[in-house]
Amino acid sequence: MGIYLLRRLLLIVPTLFGIMLINFMVIQLAPGGPLEQVMARYTSSDSALQGRLSSGGAETLGGGGAGGGGDSRYRGARGLDPQFIKELEVQFGYDKSLGERFVKMAGDYLRFDLGTSFFQARPVIDLVLDKLPVSISLGLWTTLLVYFISIPLGIAKAVRDGSRFDVWTSGAIVLGYAVPSFLVAVLLIVFFAGGSFWSIFPLRGLVSDNFHDLGLWQKIGDYAWHMALPVLSMVIGGFATLTLLTKNSFLDEINKQYVVTARAKGLGEGRILYRHVFRNAMLIVIAGFPAAFIGILFTSSLLTEVIFSLDGLGLLGFQAAEKRDYPIIFGTLYLFSLIGLLTSIVSDFTYTLVDPRIDFERRES
Repeated sequence: MGIYLLRRLLLIVPTLFGIMLINFMVIQLAPGGPLEQVMARYTSSDSALQGRLSSGGAETLGGGGAGGGGDSRYRGARGLDPQFIKELEVQFGYDKSLGERFVKMAGDYLRFDLGTSFFQARPVIDLVLDKLPVSISLGLWTTLLVYFISIPLGIAKAVRDGSRFDVWTSGAIVLGYAVPSFLVAVLLIVFFAGGSFWSIFPLRGLVSDNFHDLGLWQKIGDYAWHMALPVLSMVIGGFATLTLLTKNSFLDEINKQYVVTARAKGLGEGRILYRHVFRNAMLIVIAGFPAAFIGILFTSSLLTEVIFSLDGLGLLGFQAAEKRDYPIIFGTLYLFSLIGLLTSIVSDFTYTLVDPRIDFERRES
């Protein structure tokens, strides 16, 4: 397993390089970049061009006044002083070629220097760390609850295939899958967060304002109180696919010959199910864990964050894409890709824990 692990770790470098290169070329060549965003802001008011170029960030950028020429390379450059445009290019790093910008970015990322946000004038790593507690909270608890609900429910449905229990739970699963999580979030707010019925749970934030003044158990309770509705809204729409996957996987194993043989030898149903079927059926479920965790952690929580006023990575990424804040876009992409690749390696280790017969080194050789 050691050689296999080393090989997988070494493959992370070229994989990350390929991901970053493809996304860099696509995003950098797309119209409406950060320079155009700033130019559009200044061309809307001639008076704004009388400011000075500030080194504090692109939000405070000013220029040398309106000119007659402009720069036809950029949309919205008409009427801007060419010197001002050159200063903007230096500010954003556009005075260098695409190749030079990518090489610099790759070198910085090797040192985990993710750059500084164009429009917030803060290091990207600081912004990510500020938003991470919200996304970790949503992603971790949602993933754990989805798996803790889906796996036992899927096993129960497989054992009782065709029964009333199976039919009714399938209807509930289809309903939960069909209703979008953001709609569930709105309904939960209406019913339980001061809407038209009860005001039991808070409407916004990860913790209360007096969180730091509370004791340990009070902090845990306050945190769970704030997380209850957002996590519930994501869990309701998230366990359907995994439940059906678990059920079908167990049904496929239950109908195999080795189960018939085990029953013929007089083994109990519980021992057959959890000592033999479980090991084989859970492999396909575990295979989807990295993608499920990364998906819930970084992408599925955007609307939930907006609805419950939770400032997390989903909202940060959406705002960065809207403003073309490339350091945030590429920095978060780099982190998410790295975490996803590492999680897939952890998934392989989990394979061997569930079924020690799996030997990745022998299979690759």
